Amino acid sequence: MGYLTTDEKTAAEPRKKVTLATIHEKKEKGEKLARTALYDYPMAVLADEAGIEIINMGDSIATVMLGGNSTIKATLDVMIEHAKAVRLGAPHCFIMGDMPYMTYQASVEEAVKNASRYMIEADMDCVKMEGGMEIVPVIEACTKAAIPVIGHTGLTPQSAIMLGGYKTQARSAEMALKLIEVVKAFEKAGCIAVVVEAVPSEVAKIIYENTSIPVLGSGCGPYSDSPMINWYDLLGFFTRNPKFAKKYANIREEILKGATAFVEECHNGAYPAPEHSYKMLAGEEEKLLQMLRSVYKELHADHETGAADNK
Repeated sequence: MGYLTTDEKTAAEPRKKVTLATIHEKKEKGEKLARTALYDYPMAVLADEAGIEIINMGDSIATVMLGGNSTIKATLDVMIEHAKAVRLGAPHCFIMGDMPYMTYQASVEEAVKNASRYMIEADMDCVKMEGGMEIVPVIEACTKAAIPVIGHTGLTPQSAIMLGGYKTQARSAEMALKLIEVVKAFEKAGCIAVVVEAVPSEVAKIIYENTSIPVLGSGCGPYSDSPMINWYDLLGFFTRNPKFAKKYANIREEILKGATAFVEECHNGAYPAPEHSYKMLAGEEEKLLQMLRSVYKELHADHETGAADNK
């Protein structure tokens, strides 16, 4: 009787759904989780298969996939429809759904209503909200309504204009202190985790070592429980990446290589080749021609002429 190797055991065991309990367990053990942001079914399938644990269904869809110049162009309807596709493609991942611009800022009541809709319709594991002290009441209200919330602070793309653009935050001691206080307020308000984006590693270290909830880092050095790179950045879809985003593949080059070859073969007639064409069942072509001849007498003559020309 043979025994399964470790790799064979892993392959034989179905992957378990990543839950909040999984994330907390990993944090307690000091183990990191891989996190990315993506927006569609085929990419979600690949991320799930690759072993990604956390997916951010980001409002960055507005810039990365829809060509906009700001994340504020993402609407709740668009986010929910894409989030449904991501959930179908990545059933094992923990998925957080970004609350789009002005879906939670106007009032606490509207925030709870929109967050609950997101959770129900898209089957998210939680929602994510950007901001500072001003969103603490919203986090508290959603938490009381049993809606899991992840707070997002540091660089907050929805308010990038107010921050002076996409810049590193908390580089001075005064601003760093304010950021640390925001994280503490998020934790006290009931956040299940906090995203800290684009802050110096020295500040991230203080937050990481003094925060009991999971810290999900984006551009804050090694001090996080789950570092993130956008799926399209890590696979090399673009010519330039943010400083913190390591490129693990060059999909852009491969896509261009394949697409250029397709264009060339379309132009020179190499594609489609006979092996790319479908054929009728044996004997059915002649049967069809006979049926047509009985209706269109001239077809026979045309067909024969054409056959002679092809010889």
